[in-house]
Amino acid sequence: MAEWKRRLFLCAGRVLLVGLCSLCLRAQTPVGAETPHPTPDPAQPGSSSSASLPPNSNVKLGIGDLIEVTVFGIPDLMTKTRISGTGDIYLPLIDYVHVADLTTDEAQGLIQKRLEDGGFVRGPHVAIFIDESASQAITMAGEVGRPGSYPAIGERRLFDLISAAGGLSDKAGRMVTIEHRGDSDHKVVLQLSSNLAEDTQNNVEVFPGDTIIVSRAGVIYVVGDVGHPSGFLIEDNTLTVLKALALAGGSTRTSALSKTRILRQTPNGVQEIPVNLKKMLYAKAPDLPMTKGDILFVPGSAAKGAAYRSTDVAMAVSTALAVIAVH
Repeated sequence: MAEWKRRLFLCAGRVLLVGLCSLCLRAQTPVGAETPHPTPDPAQPGSSSSASLPPNSNVKLGIGDLIEVTVFGIPDLMTKTRISGTGDIYLPLIDYVHVADLTTDEAQGLIQKRLEDGGFVRGPHVAIFIDESASQAITMAGEVGRPGSYPAIGERRLFDLISAAGGLSDKAGRMVTIEHRGDSDHKVVLQLSSNLAEDTQNNVEVFPGDTIIVSRAGVIYVVGDVGHPSGFLIEDNTLTVLKALALAGGSTRTSALSKTRILRQTPNGVQEIPVNLKKMLYAKAPDLPMTKGDILFVPGSAAKGAAYRSTDVAMAVSTALAVIAVH
């Protein structure tokens, strides 16, 4: 019986001690002082801000970005705004704040200082979340299906961006140039293979602010008295006269082979290069290389010559031809 009374007395003493400690803590807190609000951790599941945060929250802000500014514990000061062309945002109480070219951490610190220095909020805790990052986008230009800006959230690779932009166009070359913002002297130039699925080496990582330019392949035209007058896309200057003629269906019975010529645009105008196609076909003359923009003009015999009497006519005809990709 005595043991039971002793245990009851000890328990009662512990309860009394906890109560006294609690009273002492309350007495030390000034009247009217606010209980600090816990700062939510964006990385924790269930946080309301986790959906808006990019993987690296401390990114540089820029013109056109849509951001949310939150002051914890004061819901009325929550603002969703877009950074203006001058790099400013308007916030309640503190007016305009210049945040362009600041990181999110730097902008948060600046806003906190303005709120505290103005006597509006004591010990403010500000958070900035990026909803749309126009300044951190990746720009796709050149021969893709849908040129434009694409968001750079998460790890992005070259082929991801090409796919997002609708893939390569029918006139796309295999040369891709990546320009980094603020570092135009160090461009990355890649030569893609014809099968992107197997070209893992060139599927490089791209970063916010990068500009990706897909080149346009060169075109060589074959016009005149040939089987199928056409234009052919080429990436390198690897197409020769005989190869181009073969792609165009070869010559006809009425082709004036010895009067064939290459029409080449130069700074001084159109240059005509004579080609004795007859000797070339019999291996009595070397096959000549063609360059981008060349027109191989194979005139017809006297009976058909009226259709291609001049260089101007041959060049005009070439612009209306269907272009065929050659890789």
